[in-house]
Amino acid sequence: MTIPKVELKPCFLTPRRLQPEYPLFVYLPGMDGTGQLLRTQTVGLEAGFDVRCLAIPREDLTSWEVLTNNVLDLIHTELEKSSQRPVYLCGESFGGCLAQKVAVGAPHLFKRIILINPASSFHLRPLYEWASQFSYLVPSCFFDIGALGLLPFLASLSRISRSDRQELLRTMRSVPAQTVLWRLSLIREFHIDEQQLRQLTQPVLLVASILDRLLPSLSEAERLANILPNAKMVVLPESGHACLLETDVNLYEIMKSNNFLETSAEAVKAIEVGDRVR
Repeated sequence: MTIPKVELKPCFLTPRRLQPEYPLFVYLPGMDGTGQLLRTQTVGLEAGFDVRCLAIPREDLTSWEVLTNNVLDLIHTELEKSSQRPVYLCGESFGGCLAQKVAVGAPHLFKRIILINPASSFHLRPLYEWASQFSYLVPSCFFDIGALGLLPFLASLSRISRSDRQELLRTMRSVPAQTVLWRLSLIREFHIDEQQLRQLTQPVLLVASILDRLLPSLSEAERLANILPNAKMVVLPESGHACLLETDVNLYEIMKSNNFLETSAEAVKAIEVGDRVR
């Protein structure tokens, strides 16, 4: 008897604290697709949000369209439980590309959008585009070794704790070579018409790391800021590409200090504090 293969689909990882009365915060991860690397930010974000992290199966080789529809389906499922709450969409690196696809697919669904060093900047490095076309020629055994060599380009290691550096390397090595190549091809082919981006009239926060050695994130943030009608840039002068892993970077505080938190999020927090006092 042949046992049918179970096809896994993307899902949301849920932190231990479920807060359905809070705004929904949806995080779309980088090339690893695990959602695990948001762990250093989760506690801070839970001060004002009900957090969900997208996890993409390691063997997932689907198109931008399928990934986009999967994310929208997951969000709508969450909103069936509490349809009135606002949704914040956050994408980092590869997830920054996916977030743009998701946002233009349902432009009125999101109250706020956060793009962190989005990999849509890939096309600004022609050498990357050229080299990525031949990456399939590299034997898969070299991807594991390459992950270690890529680490200094991916992160400002001195600003990340030892345990988080180890977790980052483990996560990078967990992604099969075939999946890495597929996601690279998606980034290489990524395109959104500027007119579609101009339809995103909600506030957008563009977070760019100046010391990003992997991608020209500052140039991309400046490009997007000139397209998106209601965008604001935040520049991290000492951060690398994987800035959310850095001990001195607090995404919730960045949003708060840039007046990017909707009033309802702050109100819910105040109610919760009041209830505790009573």
